Amino acid sequence: MIDVTVLVDSEDCYCGILMSGHAGYAGRHQEGQELVCAAVSALTLNMANSVEHFTDARFEAEMEEESGFFHFRFTEKADAGAMLLMNSLIFGLLDVEETYGEPYIKIRYKEV
Repeated sequence: MIDVTVLVDSEDCYCGILMSGHAGYAGRHQEGQELVCAAVSALTLNMANSVEHFTDARFEAEMEEESGFFHFRFTEKADAGAMLLMNSLIFGLLDVEETYGEPYIKIRYKEV
């Protein structure tokens, strides 16, 4: 299962995301798990690359492909463009969760 923790600040703004796992770790092979992994990867990497390319937002990111670990965090208040990209990521992930749900993906929120 892909565990997603959306990091929010005291103003309820998204300030980062933490992910781990793979949709295929749910047990035996199930139809759709590759699609979920691909969708989550594409959404996540597109957001990070777009923030880097199209905004001046400062962030830190760390990724480990084998374990499915991904951590992205703004290191200062993000501009409107960066926030739009982060909001778009969360919107896409929620859609994946709504469509496929467990045992593929679980989204939680954590105030930091």
